[in-house]
Amino acid sequence: MQTNTRKLAGKVAIVTGASKGIGAAIAKHLAAEGAAVVVNYSASKTGADKVVAEIEAEGGKAMAVQANVAKKADIEKLVAETKKAFGPVDILVNNAGIYEFAPLEQITEEHFRKLFDLNVLGLLLTTQEALKNFNPAGGSIVNLSSVVSTLAFPNASVYSGTKGAVDAITRSLAAELGPRGIRVNAIRPGMVETEGTHAAGIENSEMQNQVRAQTPLGRLGQPVDIAGTVGFLASANSSWITGETFVIAGGLR
Repeated sequence: MQTNTRKLAGKVAIVTGASKGIGAAIAKHLAAEGAAVVVNYSASKTGADKVVAEIEAEGGKAMAVQANVAKKADIEKLVAETKKAFGPVDILVNNAGIYEFAPLEQITEEHFRKLFDLNVLGLLLTTQEALKNFNPAGGSIVNLSSVVSTLAFPNASVYSGTKGAVDAITRSLAAELGPRGIRVNAIRPGMVETEGTHAAGIENSEMQNQVRAQTPLGRLGQPVDIAGTVGFLASANSSWITGETFVIAGGLR
């Protein structure tokens, strides 16, 4: 009899913001390792359905669930549909987020609340709701931060603030949830080439060229560069790791 060597066989994972970019790569990687994956999306149903189709084409299990994770009612629906389809949650990847840059004189209350409501409050509320349906045996939560939480980029004070908060929340939740067997870690990606960076006009910008020049490995990241570490943190291979933040940025510091 052949033994299933996939590290996440039988596990259930929710990946927020998984219709494209880093989230899509994470969802596909977790599915390839055997997890049943909920591909969350806010607006791009087409993108989420495509990710689900690609997972199913490889023999994996997945479904798309619409939810704006800045809204509590949407989060409740996301977790309820996950439980109904696949059972208790073992893995939560808080990937959904938004980045907008503005100089200090252009920062508004709307700009601040838009970023903090999704990047910080959304992460907290999603984790809170998922915990109500987490596997009693424990599991893994992975939060997506950014190198901007510690690196100084101009015009990024609000976005950097949200990611600094993610780092602090990760450490606090690791201490709080450790007794329940739930590990909480974060990943700080460097600049990753995604649909979002193209849409934001970052491609071949002065900022992008500067980041590439300062990166020892000499290239931008790709979504798959992040997905593998999420898979590791979701698996038993990292069973004694919690409260840590992994910088995946090609050596950029």
